[in-house]
Amino acid sequence: MFQPVLDPLANSLAWSSLVAALPLIVFFVLLGVVRLKAHWSGLAALGTAVVVAITAYDMPTGQAFDSAAEGAVFGLFPIMWIVVNALWIYQMTVDTGHFEVLRRSFSRLSDDRRLQAVIVAFCFGALLEALAGFGAPVAITSVMLIALGFEPFKAASAALLANTAPVAFGAMGTPVITLARLTGIPLDTVSSAVGRQTPLLAAVVPLLLVTLVDGCRGIRETWPPALACGLSFAVAQFTCANYISTELTDVVAALTALGVTVLVMHATKIGVPGSARRRLQPPPVIAGGSENADPALLARLRTISEAKDRPGAVARAYLPYAIIIVVFAVSQLNSVKAWLAHGAETFAWPGLHVADAATGAPSKATIFAFNWLPATGTLLLFSGLVTALALQVRPGIAVRAYRRTLHQLCWAILTVASVLALAYVMNLSGQTTTIGYWIAATGAGMAFLSPVLGWLGVAVSGSDTSANALFGVLQVNAAKGAGLSPELLAAANSSGGVLGKMISPQNLAIAAAATGLGGREPELLRRVIGWSLALLLAMCALVYLQSTPVLGWMLP
Repeated sequence: MFQPVLDPLANSLAWSSLVAALPLIVFFVLLGVVRLKAHWSGLAALGTAVVVAITAYDMPTGQAFDSAAEGAVFGLFPIMWIVVNALWIYQMTVDTGHFEVLRRSFSRLSDDRRLQAVIVAFCFGALLEALAGFGAPVAITSVMLIALGFEPFKAASAALLANTAPVAFGAMGTPVITLARLTGIPLDTVSSAVGRQTPLLAAVVPLLLVTLVDGCRGIRETWPPALACGLSFAVAQFTCANYISTELTDVVAALTALGVTVLVMHATKIGVPGSARRRLQPPPVIAGGSENADPALLARLRTISEAKDRPGAVARAYLPYAIIIVVFAVSQLNSVKAWLAHGAETFAWPGLHVADAATGAPSKATIFAFNWLPATGTLLLFSGLVTALALQVRPGIAVRAYRRTLHQLCWAILTVASVLALAYVMNLSGQTTTIGYWIAATGAGMAFLSPVLGWLGVAVSGSDTSANALFGVLQVNAAKGAGLSPELLAAANSSGGVLGKMISPQNLAIAAAATGLGGREPELLRRVIGWSLALLLAMCALVYLQSTPVLGWMLP
C-alpha cells in the first residue's frame, strides 16, 4: 500500500510544497497568462501532477493513473450529472416558450439591470445553490441574465460573483454536514460557526454585484434595495444556521432576501418597472445566442416576446422550479431518504491502494460512492421528467433539448473531468497535503491563513464539500497545535472555500459553456480573480479577529 511522504524533497516542507504546487502553477499560468483553453490547461496540469506524483512522491505509476481515472469519473458523476440535468430542465423551458414568460416575469419585478443581477444571480441563484449546487446555479442564472439583455461576459461574471455566500450551505447543507462528519465536531456547532462568518460576506455581495454591473453609479442609485437584500439574506442565514435547520438555511435565506428586496424596491420606487434609466435590450432566447435555436421556434417566440402573460402562464413558467423544490424537500423525509438509500453503492476503486499520509489508515478517497438513486443529478432528472409531463412537453422536444444540452457542455465536461482527475492525483499522492501542512506550520498565523486552505481546495476541486473533506481534519489538528479554536478553523475552511468557487476551473468552464463563451475561460478568470482575492483577504482578517478577544465573542 502506497503511503505518501509529506516532505519528499530534502526533508523540507517548503521545497516539497514548491514542487507540489507546480501543477497549480502550470494550470493558472496556461489559463490566465498564456490564455490556453481550460480543457487544455487542465490536461497539461494533470500531466504535470502525474509526473510530480511519480518522480517526487514515488507514487507507483499505475496508482497515479488510477487516481486520475477515479477523479475523472467523479467529475462525470455526480458533478456533471447534476449540471447536465439542471440545464436540461432550463433548455426545455426555452424550447417550449415558458422561459420567455419567466424572463418577462423577472423583468416586471425590475427593469433595472443592476437589480436584475441581484434578484436573478444572487437571490434565485442562492435558491438553486440550496437545491442543487455543483455549478448548476452559475449555469442557469448566467443564461437567465443573458435572456434579460446582459452581455455574456457580464452575465457570466455576475453569476460567478453571486455564487459565493450561499455555497457553504448549498446542496441541502452538504459541505457543512461533510465537515462535521469528518472532523467529529457536532453539526450544530459547525453550522453555527459557519453561520457567523458567511452572513457577513452575504451582506456585501449584492452591493458588489451592482458595482460590477454599473460601477460606483450603481451603488449611488440602487444601494437601498441592494443593501436590504444582502442584510436580509445575512440575517436569515445566521438565524437558520444557528437555530433552525442546516439543510434549509439557503432556502430560507434566498426566499427571505427576494421578498425583502421586492418590498424595498416598491417602497423606495427604485428599480420598479418604469423607473429604470436604462431599458432592456432585445434578448436572445438561448445560451450563447439565438443562432443555436430552432428558426421556427425563434419566429414563434418573437411573436410572443412582448405578450401580456396570464396568471396561469406565469405559474407554468415557475412550475419547473417549484417541482424541484418539492422533489428535493420530499427527498429529505426520513422514509423517502431510507428508500433512496437502497440505490446507494460504495466500493473500493479497483487497483488503488493508498494510505492516509498522516494516520497510515487506508485513504477514504479511494472509496467511490455511486449513489445513483439519491444523487442530486438523479433527483434533477426526475424533476425534469415531472416537468415535461406537467408542461406537456412532447418527447421529441425533451430528447432534442437533452441532446443540445450535452453538445453545449461537451468541452465543460472534458474540463471538469480533467480538473477532478488533477485534484485526485494531487490529493492521493500527498501533494495537496504537503501544501496544507506547510501553511499549517505558521502556528498562530494559521488563524489568518486558514481560509486560504479552503480557498485553495475549492479552486482546485470546484467543490466546498471536497475542500472540507480534504482540509477539514487538517484545520482541526493545526488549531489544536496552535492553541486556537478547532471550531473556528474548521468553519474558516468552508467560509474561505466559497471564495474559491468563482475562480474554480470547473465553474469557469460551466459559466463559459452556458453563455456561449467556450474557450474564453481565461478572460473570465481575469474578470473575477480580483473579486475573489479581495473577499478572501477580508475573510482572512475576519477569522483572525475572531481568534482574538476583538471578535472572539462572535463564536458559538
